[in-house]
Amino acid sequence: LAAITEAVEIRRELAGLRPDAFLPDLATSLNNQSVRLEHLGRLEEALAAITEAVDAYRELAGLRPDAFLPNLATVLNNLSSHLGDLGRREEGLAVITEAVEIRRELAGLRPDVFLPDLATVLNNLSSHLGDLGRREEGLAAITEAVDVYRELARVRPDAFLPNLATSLHNFAIRLGGLERLEEALAAITEAVEIRRELARLRPDVHQSELDRSLEVRSWLRSR
Repeated sequence: LAAITEAVEIRRELAGLRPDAFLPDLATSLNNQSVRLEHLGRLEEALAAITEAVDAYRELAGLRPDAFLPNLATVLNNLSSHLGDLGRREEGLAVITEAVEIRRELAGLRPDVFLPDLATVLNNLSSHLGDLGRREEGLAAITEAVDVYRELARVRPDAFLPNLATSLHNFAIRLGGLERLEEALAAITEAVEIRRELARLRPDVHQSELDRSLEVRSWLRSR
């Protein structure tokens, strides 16, 4: 935190002199500072840092959308998480919805580059909707994320099978919350099968995720 705070101070000074050259660097450092603050439980300060990063990238994206819209979507996604951590769920939902809209537009133009990012924010959108009790909408968002990751994993299983398993895990939880238990069991069983194979290859990375999916499957079977 001390190191990134010093970087923010330097880049803030530089951006004050030459914003055209150094505002992007300041925004990057602010985003990183917010992560460090969050890890230390300093949530309000983390929110202030990520909000400033969003403001900077919004300004930059207004001038050069081709260069900075992806960055804006990233920090909006992070801002939504900070807001959720502070219980500001409606604000968090509005922010993640904007991130989804940007990434959907980008994925429409360059799916090879931006489809994974779209799936990520759809997964987060589902969580925000679920937290607000909007279960059907949350299910629609995670269903789309599963579809995207399934296609990505078909082409590049080494890169995207873990993401597919995560989205299937979350999909099963959403289905279970709606009492669609057979569909939920099918989804979590698929997640377990993927994670079992991943854990066989890399237990240090994937065993804990497999354990979580097994717990969800047990929960669903007991209902």
